Amino acid sequence: MSDSKNSVKGGVQPLPMVEAKKRGEEVGLPGHFSQLNVFRVLLHHPPLAKVLADNLSMLLGQGNVLKPRLRELIIMRIGWQTGSNYEWTQHWRIAIMCGATEEELFALRTDWKSSGFFDDADRAVLAATDDMLEHGRILPQTLGLVKAHVGGEDQVIEVVAAICNWRTFSQLLLSLEVELEEGIESWAPDGKVPDNAPQIGAESPTPALEEA
Repeated sequence: MSDSKNSVKGGVQPLPMVEAKKRGEEVGLPGHFSQLNVFRVLLHHPPLAKVLADNLSMLLGQGNVLKPRLRELIIMRIGWQTGSNYEWTQHWRIAIMCGATEEELFALRTDWKSSGFFDDADRAVLAATDDMLEHGRILPQTLGLVKAHVGGEDQVIEVVAAICNWRTFSQLLLSLEVELEEGIESWAPDGKVPDNAPQIGAESPTPALEEA
């Protein structure tokens, strides 16, 4: 019988910066990616890290068709709703640069539907994001709103892909317990933490094994 009082540190530790850079170069990862803690963790599996990096590169600008502001609203909503400090904090500055205001991002922490900040396209992608988080798919009526207010079929597909991508990254970040880079303050810009946010890096009890 195991001692349930024992505890273990969860997650996967980042590779040293030099080793992460070396592995990243071997698989053709963009250099700045290898400096991020998320990829310093993922580069324990270089081929998988490369696939995930390629998806990010495309959705962030290399061939994307969705407006950056809409993409960032999706990411920030997922980051807050799933309690992903890394996702929310890393994209706070990017979202502002892409045209979101602080007031709009704060509204994503609560009932964004009752706020007066968002236009029809914003509301369509946010509703689609909430559908995916709540139901595991985008409901037909919500997808109809995306089609009506966001753009053509290529943009509709990219909305779905973006939601799936950053939902996946949130799950990776939380499950592998990826911490923010040194010197970055948690939960930008004011340190407010969602109720469901886990304590990344904390020791967890070792599960007890059942006796035969």
